[in-house]
Amino acid sequence: MIAALLALTMSANTLHDFTLPDIEGKDVKLSKFKGQVVLVVNVASKCGMTPQYEGLQKLYTEHKAKGLAVLGFPANEFRGQEPGSNAEIKEFCTATYGVTFPMFSKIVVKGEGIHPLYQWLLETGPRKDDIEWNFAKFLVGKDGKVIARFTPQTKPDDPELRKAIEAALAK
Repeated sequence: MIAALLALTMSANTLHDFTLPDIEGKDVKLSKFKGQVVLVVNVASKCGMTPQYEGLQKLYTEHKAKGLAVLGFPANEFRGQEPGSNAEIKEFCTATYGVTFPMFSKIVVKGEGIHPLYQWLLETGPRKDDIEWNFAKFLVGKDGKVIARFTPQTKPDDPELRKAIEAALAK
C-alpha cells in the first residue's frame, strides 16, 4: 500500500492525477476539476482560524460560476484540532458555516504518513517547507499545476489571494 502511494506521488504530474475519498467516503477523481482553478485548503474545526470557513465559502459562492473550486481537506496534525469523524466534520461545516464546497475525508498533511496529494503539492509548489498549520492554501491552475501557496494566516478575503485567483480564472 505504501509503495503504491509513493508510486502515485512520483508519477503524478497534476492535481488531476489523484483520486481521493470525499467526506462521505466516495472516491472522487480530481480530474473532474480539469479546466477549473482550485484552492486546496487543509482545514480544522477547532482552530483559531476555523472562521476562515466562512470566507472560503464566500469565495466559492462568488467565483464558482467563473470556474473556481475550493477543496477542503480536514487534517488533525496540529494540536489535534480536527478530532472528529468525517460525519461530525461534515455536520459542523454545514451547520456552522453553510459549507457547500467539496470536502474530503480526513488526511495527513504533514509528517509520517503524509498523503501523496500533500507530498505532491509540497514538491511541485513554490515553497517546499512543511505545512505550517491549519488553513494553508495552494492555488492550482486550470492545468492542474500549483501556481501559488498562501500561509494559514492569509484570509480568504486577502487582496493578494483574491488577485491571484482572479488572474488564474482569467487565463
